[in-house]
Amino acid sequence: MGSELNLYSIYVADAVGIAILLIILVTRGWRIPARKEESRILVWMVVVSIINCLVDILVTTCDGMTGSGYYYTLIFGNTYLYLYNLIIGIGIIHMIVKHIEQKTTGLHMIFFWLMCVIEAVLLITNFIKPVVFKIDDNNIYSRGSYYMLFVVIGFVLILYGYAYYIIAKIRNPALRYFPVIEFLMPILVGNIAQMLVYGISPLPVSFAIAFAGIVISLQNESLYLDKLTGVYNRYELDKLLKPRRFGKNGKIAAMMLDLNGFKAINDNYSHEEGDRALVAFAGILTEAVGSEGSVIRFAGDEFIIIMLRVKNFDLDKYKQRIFDKVDAYNETSGKPYKLCTAIGGKVFELGNGSTNDLVMQIDELMYEDKGKYYKTHERHR
Repeated sequence: MGSELNLYSIYVADAVGIAILLIILVTRGWRIPARKEESRILVWMVVVSIINCLVDILVTTCDGMTGSGYYYTLIFGNTYLYLYNLIIGIGIIHMIVKHIEQKTTGLHMIFFWLMCVIEAVLLITNFIKPVVFKIDDNNIYSRGSYYMLFVVIGFVLILYGYAYYIIAKIRNPALRYFPVIEFLMPILVGNIAQMLVYGISPLPVSFAIAFAGIVISLQNESLYLDKLTGVYNRYELDKLLKPRRFGKNGKIAAMMLDLNGFKAINDNYSHEEGDRALVAFAGILTEAVGSEGSVIRFAGDEFIIIMLRVKNFDLDKYKQRIFDKVDAYNETSGKPYKLCTAIGGKVFELGNGSTNDLVMQIDELMYEDKGKYYKTHERHR
C-alpha cells in the first residue's frame, strides 16, 4: 500500500507540474518583449521541464516491471532525469547572470562547462558500471555511490545563484524586480526533500513552481522597462530616487547621455535604423555599467544612468568605459554611420533637491559636453 501511495503521489506531483508549465506556455507568460533572449531561455526550459515531468511519470510506472524494454526505458529515462537537473540548474543560473549583467563572462562559462563535464562523464560511465544509479535484475531503481555528488552539484548551483544575486543587489537595489532568493527556494526545498525521503519525486513540480515565480517577476519588471531598448523607463527613475530608500546622507551618481547626430541617422537612414541605433546604444550603456547601476531611457535618444552604491564614485572612469565601448561598437558594427555620445554627470547628496533638480543639472552638464562636440561637427538637431 505504501509503494502504491508513493506512486500516486508522484503522478499527482508531476501532473501539477505539467499543469503549471502548460499554463505558462499556452498563455505566453514566458514572453517578455524587452527581454527577448531571456524569453527564449525561459520557453526552452519550460518545454524541457514538461518532458521531464512526463519522463518522471514513465520511469515511475516502469520501475519493477520485468522485460528488456522496461530496463532500457529505466536506464535512458533516469539518465535524462539526472541530466535535466543539471541542464535546468545551469539554465536558471545563466538566466540570472544574463539578467543582471546582460552578458555571460568567460569565468561563468568555465564554471558551467565544468559542472556539465563532471556529470556527463559520470552518466556515460553509468551505462558501463552503475555508479550514479542502478537498475537491478528485477528492474528496480536504486541510487548509486555517486548519487550524492549530483545532489552536491545541485546545491552548489543554487548557492552560486544566491551569492551572485546578493552581491549584485547590494550594488544595485533595482534588482528588487528579480527576486532570485524567492524563486530558487522551491528548487532548494525540492532537492532537500528528494535527498532525504527516498521514493518521492518533488523536484519536477519544484522547478515548475520556480518557473512560475520567474515569469511573475519578469512580467512585474516589464512594467518598468522601455519596450524598444529593454532598459528601464521613467517610472523606474522616480522609484530609484525616492529619498526613503536611502540613508540621511546618502549619495548617488547620475549621468545623462544622448546620441550626437541622432536626427541625421533618422533622416538619412530611416527611423527603423534610428531605432536600431537606440537599441545598440542602450546595450552599450548596460554593458558598461553592468550590475553597478541602472540604465533608464528618459526620452527619445536621452538616457540616464543612476548608480546608487558605488564606492568612490569615479564618473570619469565610467565615461571612459562608455566611450571605449562606443568606439568598439563602431569598429565592428558595419553601419554607414558612427555612434557618438554626449555625457553629463554629477555626484549628488540625496537629501538636497528633487528628482527634477537632479535631471536639470545633469541635463545642463550633458548639453555643455554636446556643445563642445558641435564646435567641431555639423549640427543636425
